[in-house]
Amino acid sequence: MNAILEQLSGYGVVPVVVLHHAEDARPLAEALCEGGLKCAEITFRTGEAEKSIRIMTENYPNMLVGAGTVLTVEQAERAVAAGVKFIVSPGFDAEVVDYCIANAIPVIPGCITPSEVAQGVKRGLKLLKFFPAEQAGGLETIRAMAAAYADVKFMPTGGISPKNLEQYLSYEKIAVCGGSWMVKAEFVENQEFDKIKEMTEQAVKIVKEIRG
Repeated sequence: MNAILEQLSGYGVVPVVVLHHAEDARPLAEALCEGGLKCAEITFRTGEAEKSIRIMTENYPNMLVGAGTVLTVEQAERAVAAGVKFIVSPGFDAEVVDYCIANAIPVIPGCITPSEVAQGVKRGLKLLKFFPAEQAGGLETIRAMAAAYADVKFMPTGGISPKNLEQYLSYEKIAVCGGSWMVKAEFVENQEFDKIKEMTEQAVKIVKEIRG
């Protein structure tokens, strides 16, 4: 489990993707990989998510594909069957987290309060999602909570952009950031995969400048 999360952290940024058409999955995966980010969090907000994940995992087996916005165990089961390597949820759902732990599936549940972080720590989790990051106090809130939980790192998501990416990634308790600016809905809708590749390359450049 930790090996997958360490690999994810190595990228610095995880593209958070919403796909309404499964046929966009393959060219999107190609754009991300060519841009330097061989990872993606495909949200389970659409009916095409499961099929999109399967297309990505089958055609790009070395890509670290996860499922996001997982709200139920049933969704987690479907995502795993489609080939995901990690699960992300917007909040801390004990049933989903416990299912993933019991089945050795890396899981990153959302936590914005000390009580939620404590539930993750109790279960031995080392990486927690902080969502919605900017709306919930951003880095200042993360710093305050991290002071009490020394062994936990965070994946802030929500309001992350090139403007504040350096601010977040410069803090040692931030393992990786979730962002959607390089995979905006209009880019996918307009088939602007070259634009996605370009934005991804820029994100990779920013991460390298910050972390070396």
